[in-house]
Amino acid sequence: MNRRRSGILLHVTSLPSRYGVGDLGESAYRFVDFLAEAGQSLWQILPLAPTSPLSGNSPYTSASAAAGNPLLISPDLLVQDGFLAPADLDHVPSFAAGRVDYEAAQRCKTALLQTAWDKCRDRCTDPDFVAFCRGQAWWLDDYALFDAFKEESGGLPWGAWPAGIKHRAAADCQQWQELLAESIQARKWVQYLFFRQWAALKAYCNERQIQVIGDLPIYVNYESADVWANPDIFQLDEALQPVVVAGVPPDYFSATGQLWGNPVYRWHILQETGYSWWLRRIEHNLKLFDSIRLDHFRGFVGYWVVPAGATTAIHGKWEPAPARDFFSAIARRFPSLPLIAEDLGVITPDVREVMAEFDLPGMKVLQFAFGEDLPSNPYAPHNHTRDAVVFTGTHDNNTTRGWFRRELDEGGKTRLAHYLGREVVETEVHWELIRLAMMSVSDTAVFPMQDILGLGEDARMNVPSVAQGNWSWRLRPDQLTQELAQRLARMTRLYGRA
Repeated sequence: MNRRRSGILLHVTSLPSRYGVGDLGESAYRFVDFLAEAGQSLWQILPLAPTSPLSGNSPYTSASAAAGNPLLISPDLLVQDGFLAPADLDHVPSFAAGRVDYEAAQRCKTALLQTAWDKCRDRCTDPDFVAFCRGQAWWLDDYALFDAFKEESGGLPWGAWPAGIKHRAAADCQQWQELLAESIQARKWVQYLFFRQWAALKAYCNERQIQVIGDLPIYVNYESADVWANPDIFQLDEALQPVVVAGVPPDYFSATGQLWGNPVYRWHILQETGYSWWLRRIEHNLKLFDSIRLDHFRGFVGYWVVPAGATTAIHGKWEPAPARDFFSAIARRFPSLPLIAEDLGVITPDVREVMAEFDLPGMKVLQFAFGEDLPSNPYAPHNHTRDAVVFTGTHDNNTTRGWFRRELDEGGKTRLAHYLGREVVETEVHWELIRLAMMSVSDTAVFPMQDILGLGEDARMNVPSVAQGNWSWRLRPDQLTQELAQRLARMTRLYGRA
């Protein structure tokens, strides 16, 4: 990241489509064209992993750290590629624009993918599919069996499965692989379709000189194929239940901290294996994206653990992680580290030292800049560093307009006005912060699409510690105007980021 550039944060689910949720089809390609027209060179997205209504449809809580989300598969591209017939789309229901309808979209997509499988099950000897299964076997075999057996058991949590399959006894796993062979193969086929469509979109981005920033959560969900297949690297008891769970202490986002509930790693076991599970995970993501944002980076240096069963994250404690040894192993495998450290929250000097040692850029969020400590605030533009990535806000923040209206107190508004040298009005505050980010010495600037559009808090993507109602905002097709692209392009050129 040694040249000035900028881009837009917009998750795939937020794209327009006729299927109730954004996908990898035509609207994704139109958005890439908009980025290029607007002079942008980055598209940042959230994790592409499968989501579940049981976890509020969060892309950070998934049944697999490596699988793709079937909801993001484009039925239109399936027709284009011959996996569906045009008539198969005749009975797609109407969906409202502006919000994701996860439940209805899930029903619609599941039915269409079942139709595609029914038409294509005889293609399982296709060389591309066979090569995909072979190349992804390290995660795909476990995920397909895990998901197939979970459906077979009526959705029973894996911790309550019969002992043989729960503990992965070889004979039991083999028996279920045979009994569920078709269901397993269908899941592998769906994953093949997802990664086929993603690879094509990623190639189109790169052809248009757009690089994709992916997002890698530090933790995985307990109810996942990853924990079921690798229980030894997580802090579980003899019954394979978590002993402690992950979270963060009280911070800007929550007075009681954030209780994520993910199992935490046994770092000494990971260390003994040369961090093989993590290295495979990073390698997988580096094939999908041009660079990766490491979510909750401080957890690689020291992590907050809360006793299992706690109702808040207040009564936790910090535990150390072997950060230098871990990132040294990563650097040996991947000499060029296209990583961004999400260094928000409680950041201690040892975290900064690790970032500096491995040349990992951090994040500067402008919404955090205008407190009473403005002159020394690290998020204020005059304190930015060249290697940082500056944001107006992130997916966890309010929109800039919503922040100005609901969260920035009168003192903050006065400081913002003094900093800019002019009064700030709500209808233009998003462009004021975008301009500050563009002006920053930081090489990289990223803006949520909601801020480019100047939307209010009803367009917010996520409210941390709130379990339901998040991740549902969607872009409307008429919002990507030529006028908007030209305005953003002018500013991008002016500040040397084109």
